[in-house]
This record gives sequence, structure tokens and C-alpha cells, in this order.
Amino acid sequence: MSDEPSSPKDFTSLYRATISPLRRYLARLLGNTTEAQDVAHDAYLRVYPSVENKSADKPEALLYVTARRLAINRLKRRSISPEGTAGSADPAHETTAAASPTVPQQVMARQELALLQQAIAELPEGCRAVLLLRKVELLSHREIADRLGIAVSTVEKQHARALRLLRAALPSETLPHHTTDESSTPDQEARS
Repeated sequence: MSDEPSSPKDFTSLYRATISPLRRYLARLLGNTTEAQDVAHDAYLRVYPSVENKSADKPEALLYVTARRLAINRLKRRSISPEGTAGSADPAHETTAAASPTVPQQVMARQELALLQQAIAELPEGCRAVLLLRKVELLSHREIADRLGIAVSTVEKQHARALRLLRAALPSETLPHHTTDESSTPDQEARS
């Protein structure tokens, strides 16, 4: 044996010799063991070709430099966008909103949608047509007037009336908070 410390030359021995110390090093840099494990994995993937084809003179040094650069990049991304580390075990991320709604939220949304569809179906025909053209097809009042062959002021009135009728027909918790016009009741609106 020579006096020089031997550097692992094949990937398996490099991995076995460095996995624990590399993860500890990265955990200190990143402050998160889950991220440290991810970065270590990425570093091994990047140095693997160089180790396997024996082009790296000091594979351990290459691994640590690569891991350090990956960790620095991760820290930069984290400072720009904290949401970029949503998979981390950081307690701050436990309060982040879920990507998909829960089952009760889905059921409530379906019920609210059914109520809205029923309320729209019960609108007078002119109000319903104007509302759907405005809210679904995203047409302007002028475009709706041209399409239906009516005055822009009629479109504005029909649109406002449709919104008032919907506000009155739907429970207040399903609607955004708006002030309602108390001057006419929904029954009076529907008769006119």
C-alpha cells in the first residue's frame, strides 16, 4: 500500500464511501435532509459518466464540487421562489394549500354548480342569453347587442337584471360578497 490516500475509482466504491458524508455536508448547506438527499442523488447522476469512463482524476472531488454547485443553485431557486421546494419536509410547507380539492370540497362545489345551473335555467330568456354571452363567451355589451340585434342599453339592463335575479336566487354563501339592490324583489323582476 502507498502512503497516499486512495481515491475510489469505480462508481460503486465511490458511492459507498461518500453517500453518508455527502448527505451530511449537503444537509448542513441546505438545512433540510430531504433536499440534501435529492441533491446528492442528482450529483451522483451527473458524475456517474465521468467515473465510469475513468475520465475524472479525482472522482470524490468532482462529486463534492458538483453537489456543492447543485446545492447553491437550489438555494438560489429557494430564495427566488419558496414554493419551489414544496416537496421538502420543512414545516412551513405543511401549511401550503393542497394542489387538489378534498372530497368534501368537491361535493360542495358540485352542489353549488347544480344550484347555479338551476338558477340560470330559471332566468327569463333574454336575461339568460345576455348573461351567457357575457360570462361564458366573454363578449362585450356591444358585441352582444350586435349579435342579438338589440340596443346596448338593453343588454346592460338585461345583464344587470340577470345578476340581481341570480343574487336573489342563490344562497349568500355561494356568491361573492356584493351589495344587493333591495328596491325590487325577484318576483317583481321576473314579472317585468
